[in-house]
Amino acid sequence: MRIIFFISFFFLISNCSFDLVDDHHGVFHLDKKEKRINVGKDNKNDIISYLGEPSTTSTFDNDVWIYVERKITNSHFFGRRKLIINNILILEIDDKGLLAKKEFYNIDDMEQIKYDNSTTASLQKRDFIYNFLSSMRQRINDPLGVRKKKREQGTR
Repeated sequence: MRIIFFISFFFLISNCSFDLVDDHHGVFHLDKKEKRINVGKDNKNDIISYLGEPSTTSTFDNDVWIYVERKITNSHFFGRRKLIINNILILEIDDKGLLAKKEFYNIDDMEQIKYDNSTTASLQKRDFIYNFLSSMRQRINDPLGVRKKKREQGTR
């Protein structure tokens, strides 16, 4: 009986892993790679050769490319996860295709960002009665849901 217990205990323990599991997303070693990029000197092709395609792009007055590196690990056996690396590189590219501006943020910079926790007064007043009356108004104005279907078809 003891032998079966020890064998089953051995198999149970041998399947456990003491290695921490790391989830790494985005561009590896972004903090080192961003130092190779020079403002006013490198163009879009140089940036893509150094860093690869951006995680996110946006077009305002200039092109904005955003690169992300994020690494999360299990801090102990109970599955608690901890953020180790959180780097973001924001590149602004001018009309000529040259790098105009470069901003790098790491995890320490992001802890200093202040967020506004206040809410709009009109959103606070919405309660059950307001939601109920607005849904009734919508059903009175469009009892068959025809307008909603037309809007959905028009956006496709």
